[in-house]
Amino acid sequence: MKARTRALFGALALSAASVGGLAPALAARCGGDFGSFVSSMSAEAQAAGISPNVVSAALGGVQQDPAVLSFDRRQHGTFRKTFEQYVSTRVGPGRINGGRAMLQRHAALLSSIEQRFGVPRQILVAIWGLETDFGKGDMGKLPVFRVLATLAHDCRRTELFQSELLAALKIAQRGDLRISDMIGAYAGEIGQTQFLPSSYIKYGVDFDGDGRVDLRHSVADVLASTANLLHTNGFKMGTSYEEGSANFEAMREWNHATIYRKTIGYFADQLVGR
Repeated sequence: MKARTRALFGALALSAASVGGLAPALAARCGGDFGSFVSSMSAEAQAAGISPNVVSAALGGVQQDPAVLSFDRRQHGTFRKTFEQYVSTRVGPGRINGGRAMLQRHAALLSSIEQRFGVPRQILVAIWGLETDFGKGDMGKLPVFRVLATLAHDCRRTELFQSELLAALKIAQRGDLRISDMIGAYAGEIGQTQFLPSSYIKYGVDFDGDGRVDLRHSVADVLASTANLLHTNGFKMGTSYEEGSANFEAMREWNHATIYRKTIGYFADQLVGR
């Protein structure tokens, strides 16, 4: 299974709760003329406090992407392998060795994150490795605003993706990422651990202290934000994260799929020699 396929499933499992201060009545009518829909979304964004300059830069000239719709329609029932079959394709000796190297390279950072958020380092590094091979792999190559406008216009989950589009605009307005850096995957996931924009806003942490949350380039922000998501949803240090545990349930906010959460736990155990 390709990483993008897995990332899409995971992203849609993340919460699409209201986006800090951006919760207008989402009234843009899905379907119909795409240009009219974008104009309506642009007006809603400005009514929600997004500056006209940001809206224009992000949505001016945006086009519908048929490839995104085609991909989205193929993504149901993704996890059909057994756990053993799936984990064998995702966690091998190379990735385990790479993860152990990351544990050593970022030991001080991971220690600080553990102290603040109470999430063990091996879980964070396992997620990082599975999502984008520790930031060295594919974070997606698609313009986020094109993806989200396309999916918001589609009537199947228009409320979800209208919210995600507004969240993405807020990321740009806050200055976390330049619009040219708003590049992601097939559901608009962004960065080294593939956050949907709403989760970027809700859980993102400026852990390197540079005044912005940069989940594409800052390892500190990436790992701390991932820890914050898990901590906020009840993950606790020093207790089991195996299937059936409270921590396993806390990881549901990361990914609803049992097989994927089991893979996180298995990978994490391999990293620390269990």
